[in-house]
Amino acid sequence: MIDSKGWYQKARHVPSPFFDQRSDKQDISLLVIHNISLPPGKFGGPYIEQFFLGNLNPDEHPFFKVIHKMGVSAHCLIRRGGEIVQFVSFLDRAWHAGASSFAGRERCNDYSIGIEMEGSDFIAYTEAQYQSLARLTHALMGQYPDITLPRITGHQYIAPLRKTDPGLVFDWVKYRGLIDK
Repeated sequence: MIDSKGWYQKARHVPSPFFDQRSDKQDISLLVIHNISLPPGKFGGPYIEQFFLGNLNPDEHPFFKVIHKMGVSAHCLIRRGGEIVQFVSFLDRAWHAGASSFAGRERCNDYSIGIEMEGSDFIAYTEAQYQSLARLTHALMGQYPDITLPRITGHQYIAPLRKTDPGLVFDWVKYRGLIDK
């Protein structure tokens, strides 16, 4: 399901310019779950894709004036209906974690895969999102055996004073139950 170039075959591919080469393609050992909604708290629309492509129009919403030049990306986005959009090959380094640390190791972007859930810290995720996330996680764990259950985390845990996503509404028990089959 993941091809030799690091693309998930069940995703819609929308390549982002915001990535660079990993220093070690064999060192993929962490999965980080995030959330995003643009404008904040609003779902649907083209804005997340525009943001990850560097095409967000700052005049369309006041919040966009703050973020339109940030130059960030994630490997994948899971939309509310369960669609998976891939922006960066898993073999490359997406710019999703920022200043971060996991188990005492800094710079999580170097060795992690970042998955954005379309959502917010306060609105429950959909069943379709959990199902798509579980299928994608199984594919990732099959392709990158160093990604194990203890090495799946939220952005809030690798950047605890800076980030709060995927939020308290993310159902870790449900998600782990889906992937622990």
